[in-house]
Amino acid sequence: MEAKKSDGILPGFGRNVVSTVKYNGGIIIGLLIICLLLSVMTDSFCTVRNLSNIMRQISINVILACGMTMVIILGGIDLSVGSVIAVSGCLCCGLITNVGIPSIIAIPVSICAGTLVGVFNGFVISRTTIPPFIVTLAMMNIGRGFARIYTKATTILVDDPLFTFIGNSKILGGVPIQFVYMLVVIVISGLILNRTKFGRNIYAVGDNRQAASYSGINSRRVTMTVFVIMGIFASCAGILSSARTFSAQFNVGEGSEMDAISAVVLGGTSMSGGVGRLSGTIIGCIVIGVLNNGMNILGIDSSWQYVVKGVVVLIAVFIDYIKKMKD
Repeated sequence: MEAKKSDGILPGFGRNVVSTVKYNGGIIIGLLIICLLLSVMTDSFCTVRNLSNIMRQISINVILACGMTMVIILGGIDLSVGSVIAVSGCLCCGLITNVGIPSIIAIPVSICAGTLVGVFNGFVISRTTIPPFIVTLAMMNIGRGFARIYTKATTILVDDPLFTFIGNSKILGGVPIQFVYMLVVIVISGLILNRTKFGRNIYAVGDNRQAASYSGINSRRVTMTVFVIMGIFASCAGILSSARTFSAQFNVGEGSEMDAISAVVLGGTSMSGGVGRLSGTIIGCIVIGVLNNGMNILGIDSSWQYVVKGVVVLIAVFIDYIKKMKD
């Protein structure tokens, strides 16, 4: 009797390494080409210090992209995550510095506050026919406005030992602790998507919401839960982002939603829902991180960086369209 192959803890990485490489072959080749070009164009790219810096820089985007993967597989989108980063980060720093609340209390309070945005998004989207794009776009502006009002458009500095430890400490002989947070989120997301009934329901609802409802799946509950998870991940990303810089500004997290969406789309997740793998998202995050890092090293103007990333996303969406036409 043939033994059943296990999908592993993170089945997004495929049943084995071979299937993962086959599924994500295109983006892996693209990543290697980008790395090769940057290595030729600048000596400072392919160094241990810079590669470590890239992994530290992508940690926030990976956390966001893991949640965004679930949202897009569901057939939705969340444009408010960048503002949630600002809300949770600014609120946490304000509670610690301006109010004097201990960080051990300010952190969970701020995460809860940011999660409320996800609760609102999920409730409205699951209970109405308003498109997720419109709901989350509105919350993006509301959240950004709240952060600006709360900070009075100034920088809030934090001097707190626990906050410093959370954002900048190293463990196991030099491993950045934010890298550990990233791995934890990847494992949790992989378990949710591939080892739980809820994860299967996400794919089912994203593939065909009506058919999923007929089969007994509570699509409203699934939608609500996915957006709440996205809110939690974005809130945690906001805390980590502020902890890394010992400060918070109302404009922190601007463009983060686009980096997360770009990584998910680059990783092969279909914008129409029902199709996607976590492994592709992780590789997509690395591509975005390498692009950002490489363009900064080369001194490319930030305006052109937006253009480059926009073109990359457009190419990824076009490839997804071609695949659907073939199917």
